[in-house]
Amino acid sequence: MLVNVDPKRWALLAAVERIRAEVEQASVDGESLMSLPASTVGAIADARLFAMKLPEAVGGAEADLLTQYEVVEAMAYADASAGWCLMIGASSIAIPGAFLPDSAAEEVFAGGTIPLAATSTAPTGTATEADDGYVLNGRWSFASGVRHSEWLNVGALVRDKGSEVPRRLLFALPTRKAHILDNWDTIGLRSTGSCDLILDDVFVPTSFVCDIASGEPARGGPLYRLGLPAFVAYEHAAFAIGVARRAIDTIVELAPTKRRGSPPINLADRSSFQRDLGLLNLRLRAARALVLERNREAWDVVSAGQKPDARLQTELRSSATLATDVALEVVTQAYRYAGGGAVYKPNVLERSVRDLYTATQHFMVSDSAYEAHGKVLLGLSDVSPMS
Repeated sequence: MLVNVDPKRWALLAAVERIRAEVEQASVDGESLMSLPASTVGAIADARLFAMKLPEAVGGAEADLLTQYEVVEAMAYADASAGWCLMIGASSIAIPGAFLPDSAAEEVFAGGTIPLAATSTAPTGTATEADDGYVLNGRWSFASGVRHSEWLNVGALVRDKGSEVPRRLLFALPTRKAHILDNWDTIGLRSTGSCDLILDDVFVPTSFVCDIASGEPARGGPLYRLGLPAFVAYEHAAFAIGVARRAIDTIVELAPTKRRGSPPINLADRSSFQRDLGLLNLRLRAARALVLERNREAWDVVSAGQKPDARLQTELRSSATLATDVALEVVTQAYRYAGGGAVYKPNVLERSVRDLYTATQHFMVSDSAYEAHGKVLLGLSDVSPMS
């Protein structure tokens, strides 16, 4: 059997394992704080995991996307909210690190430091052209990890002169320029602190604006030529599968002693449970294999100096959506088999259900991904992987 002994992969996964117990222990506190505990943020940052997606040129690991997949999956297994904040935080600081010009990057990474960042990509605010930049106004939602961030990326649509089709651009700015709303009180992913933010006449210089969908990176290797959704889709699959794998392991551990029915028998002895456990485990493994297969192809494409086409981009997003749907079925079934005890907090299974139901609301893993995949199969020309 071939074993991947890549030192970068080994170091990043070892870092997750070193802080895993601390992250798990603090996860209960995050539920009431409605933000990732400071100890968890510090542990992830000190382990340099937020820098795993950052270009080496500015001090990051610049890990390949398959390694990043495994790291997010491992962190989500330990704590869903920590895994979510890791995937958002790593991408959020990688964007300015890879795409901003030198003058702006020098300000973001002043003194060789790697700041923490958050992102809200939906273009719900406005960007009005001004001299040498844009003025931003509006409200942006779901800025995961914003309370512990120093920099923000927000999305807005900009219409170029002579073009009827607006471009979706990202604007980088210090978090201190935003007003953070205390509105994150949700059923799941409570520790992510994914608050809304408001910008009121905030000026952003042109040098702090980038286009990660079709623009060229200012620094870094093939990772930053993936485009969208390839640059982030695999993270959502990794998150969902990590949470679901934890749920399977939890119910397997519980099954030999959990007695249900009349007369009561051990859950592990029930044929219906045995069947469902086997089927769900295989479906989760199959979904994971599909995600890794599609992302290996994407990595081969960008490593060869090309960009993923619409077909591959669509399959990357739809496979992540499928992985999320399968993971949700896994945690729901595990929760139901666990019986009444699973409704009490804190409990891995009740949190897994709440966290994954919340994660399914993200646009990246919405049902529209399947529609785009169907268009690819039908050979239609109007395929938009991000529609």
